[in-house]
Amino acid sequence: MNATSTLTPKQPAEKQGIPQPGDFILDDSRIGITDKEFKRFSSLVHREFGIFLPDQKRTLVVGRLQNLLRKMKMKSFTEYIDYVENSKDRSVLSELANRISTNHTYFFRENDHFTYLREKVLPEIVARHEAANNHDLRVWCAASSSGEEPYSIVMTLMEYFGKAYSQWQAGLLATDISEKVLRLAMEGVYPDDRMQQIPKQLQNKYFKRHGADRWKVTEQLRNEVTYRRFNLMEKNFPFKKPFDIIFCRNVLIYFDQPTRIALANRMYNVMAKGSYLFIGHSETLGRDQTPFQYICPAVYRKA
Repeated sequence: MNATSTLTPKQPAEKQGIPQPGDFILDDSRIGITDKEFKRFSSLVHREFGIFLPDQKRTLVVGRLQNLLRKMKMKSFTEYIDYVENSKDRSVLSELANRISTNHTYFFRENDHFTYLREKVLPEIVARHEAANNHDLRVWCAASSSGEEPYSIVMTLMEYFGKAYSQWQAGLLATDISEKVLRLAMEGVYPDDRMQQIPKQLQNKYFKRHGADRWKVTEQLRNEVTYRRFNLMEKNFPFKKPFDIIFCRNVLIYFDQPTRIALANRMYNVMAKGSYLFIGHSETLGRDQTPFQYICPAVYRKA
């Protein structure tokens, strides 16, 4: 059938682009999700990952898991949920996290945060460390996705310190729940269109051409980031030393309010006095529900 055909009275219906019986085969193999299954699945995702799935996300859930259920030869979401809940294999939850989490990001996203980091936060924290004769600057990017944010943070640090950077233990811990995006981040290869937010001088300094239309982070930049898989729903954070700066941006939006507050409190407990927390501009923490001091939109401080 030619979709661009012009309809004329002299043409038979099948020549006019009018669908005829047998033109389409309906895909009845699509696995639907019932109200009961979606409620159970939402509880599972919230319990394991803290992600809140309102009813409006039902189509998204079906779309993201459809191929997986077919691949596993499962006939219903009940069968899949039973499998996940009863499995002792860690990779099963990892696969679910890879498919259900959203990983939209880009270099220097919400750029005013990086300006504030460079002009306000770093001078204050560095002065405090130098007064204590301590050069251990600890930074955590808690939702690193495919690497754009942690590399943006490290570029900001390296540009701020300049030649003095080598005198500091100033690397960055980057974590995410998705092993898939962590592999992309560690590879550090990005197409041309993902590089547009990076100033040219930084692009030429911290990236090298990798083929005709891609760029790869330099070894120097890559070595300053430690990538680890970590679930923010862990009740006890296993960090031995407190952080000076935490970026946890554009992830709280997927949590309900009690989960956001509980996570903020856990982060507060692993931060040094006077340290800073950055969240996304579309997110907020209740000013009277966490011990953080509100500084400016999406920036909080442990007083």
